[in-house]
Amino acid sequence: METDSKFHLVTLGCPKNEVDSEKLTGMLISDGMEATDDLTNADLIVVNTCAFIEEAREESIETILNLDELRNEESKIVITGCLAERYGNEIQNLLPEVDHVAGFGVPVSLTRKATAPEFDLLNLPRPASDKPWAYLKIAEGCDRACGFCSIPSFRGPQRSRDINSILEEVDSLQVKEVVLVAQDLAAYGRDQGVGKKSIIPLIEEIVQRVDWVRLLYLYPSEINQQLIDAMCSLTVPYFDLSLQHVSPSLMRRMKRWGDAERFRCLISEIRRNSPSAVFRSNFIVGYPGETEEDQDELISFIKEMQLDWCGFFSFSDEEGTYASGLEGKIDRSLIVERLKELSYLQDGITSSKRDALIGERISVLVDSHGVGRTYREAPEIDGVVSVPDSCKVGEFTDLIVKGSLGPDLEADLT
Repeated sequence: METDSKFHLVTLGCPKNEVDSEKLTGMLISDGMEATDDLTNADLIVVNTCAFIEEAREESIETILNLDELRNEESKIVITGCLAERYGNEIQNLLPEVDHVAGFGVPVSLTRKATAPEFDLLNLPRPASDKPWAYLKIAEGCDRACGFCSIPSFRGPQRSRDINSILEEVDSLQVKEVVLVAQDLAAYGRDQGVGKKSIIPLIEEIVQRVDWVRLLYLYPSEINQQLIDAMCSLTVPYFDLSLQHVSPSLMRRMKRWGDAERFRCLISEIRRNSPSAVFRSNFIVGYPGETEEDQDELISFIKEMQLDWCGFFSFSDEEGTYASGLEGKIDRSLIVERLKELSYLQDGITSSKRDALIGERISVLVDSHGVGRTYREAPEIDGVVSVPDSCKVGEFTDLIVKGSLGPDLEADLT
């Protein structure tokens, strides 16, 4: 491909995919290509896909087909990411619109085809962020065997990055906030033989380079007092706990650690250490065998614990997982009913917590013109703060909360 060729990259799925896409962008630019937002002007179209659940796979395929309709006749479509890794051969056969399937570590450039990994995407260099914050992936893969999850089957076991390579990337990003991500974040470093909780010295190093450090995807059994202390004193006090459910019997069927009582104790301990701590979690609804009693227990937990942010997702029956062989599948209409019940409850809790901030003075990181966040909001996931147009993008500003609308706040200088 000529050095003046242009590429258009589409990213689907989770924040970890966004990191991969930024690294792919850097690699393509270093190969002499130029990024373009104009699809009709692109010589190469790269789709970084997601395949975590059925809805994600459907979105990936629909995106590919839509891009095929809009591209120019001479352009080529390459798909990479989880869909390519998990279903590479099938995709190549079922979607003639795709010119090349590039699994993990395989070049997306059509000039360099490979059948085996040629590079480690996890440790590729990355360009500076165009935002005042950036996701930073510190590990790849997962060693757990959760009943519903297919990720280990195509992402492989956990591979933690070397601290020095992570710090080099932090410096290159040139941001005010770093958001650490991985499939099992708190287990960082365990595969390197350096002992448990090596994420703490990593945090200690990163906070010397940026103003805010945020941790996403924390498996609850990994959170001990040392990590709580480190997060409350060094990072923003934002705890993204991967709970999934609270019913003891259902948690066992999920092959997960924990239950309502353990989670209550954990959250209460964090609140004792940091009364201003913010909590987010996700819950699966409709896992095989889920009963009305399980649903009631989850509702009671949410009412009692008053988490700031919650996401609720319907169970996806994934091929090759433990859950796919379980009896007691839940009717889709009942899952939808339970999702609505939980979402309605949480929307009220979130709105009440946002209302309680009216009149408070807050420190806001301005992400873009007129829009910012406090430590209470993870980027692209939670609510936002509307700020005066005079607030400079990329800087922190002290403001007073004037109003709220659902998950969002409105703030002004006085």
